[in-house]
Amino acid sequence: MSEIYDDINKQKDIFLKEIKEVKNVSDLKTIKSKYLKVYTKDLYAQMKNIESAEDKKQLGKAINDFKKYIEEQLEILSNNFNNDSSSAVKYDVTMIKKNIFIGAEHPLIKFYKKIEKVCINMGFSVVQGPEMELDKYNFEKLNIPPHHPARDMQDTFYVTPPSVLLRSHTSSVQVRTMEKAKPPIQIISPGTVYRVDDIDPQHTPMFYQVEGLMIGEKVSFSNLKAVLIKLLKEVFGDSTKVRFRPSYYPYTEPSAAIDMSCTECGGSGCRTCGNSGWITVLGSGMVHPNVLEGVGYDSEKYTGFAFGLGLNRLALLYYGLGEIRKIYENDISLWRQL
Repeated sequence: MSEIYDDINKQKDIFLKEIKEVKNVSDLKTIKSKYLKVYTKDLYAQMKNIESAEDKKQLGKAINDFKKYIEEQLEILSNNFNNDSSSAVKYDVTMIKKNIFIGAEHPLIKFYKKIEKVCINMGFSVVQGPEMELDKYNFEKLNIPPHHPARDMQDTFYVTPPSVLLRSHTSSVQVRTMEKAKPPIQIISPGTVYRVDDIDPQHTPMFYQVEGLMIGEKVSFSNLKAVLIKLLKEVFGDSTKVRFRPSYYPYTEPSAAIDMSCTECGGSGCRTCGNSGWITVLGSGMVHPNVLEGVGYDSEKYTGFAFGLGLNRLALLYYGLGEIRKIYENDISLWRQL
């Protein structure tokens, strides 16, 4: 028994000398394994040869005290390593690596933010809705019932015919908003829309749209003209000319298509505008009374207007791009120029 106690004390002295030589975490792991696994395991094995229960109890206590002592010393040493900043990997944060480039914001996002800012400054708030939509919100509540010829104007992607579809315009968000809120309402609804179109320089089956809605008492066509003229002039410049032409949309009456002076020729006539000097950029009109009544509004008390623009096609004019497909190409060098 005495030999075991002497050996434990001897190993304590050796341990204290060895931990002074520890220089890194790897050395720490090695010495931990030596004393807490190998040596301690050997001590417990020697207890099998002791017959006296009292002697076993005393030796067990000595071994546990030794183990606790080793663990405490290693814990102190481990904390020293964790707190020692000199052992951490150091980086030179002032070093510049020339082939690392900062990403550029997509031009379509930049253009939308410009439109959004103008609209918010005029009192509009931004509302969004689901891209997978119900027929009643995409068509019926917008005065486009089944078999209405206006449905032919929009070739639609149906998910579960005839009730579930991919929205063909964000006007559905306007209906959902009117169902939940009472006038006055003044919102824009941006988002992705889907139509069955062949891909060409001016069309894609998925594009981005921004629609606006204002509902209240005594809202007139003059309010519509003021808002859209200000929007186009703020985005394209004060020299931009704007005109309104009679048109047809099933959810507005009266309806108007909005033209602005060509961004390429300034109105003198060129290939971009078909030598007319004008480019159609918006659809608009006074909200149809059937739409107002369909959401529970009193069409005798409340009036309103709505407008919609294709963000992609308007962005082509703003940036002077030749075709819509360039917006979808991941050409970072082009994005930095716009």
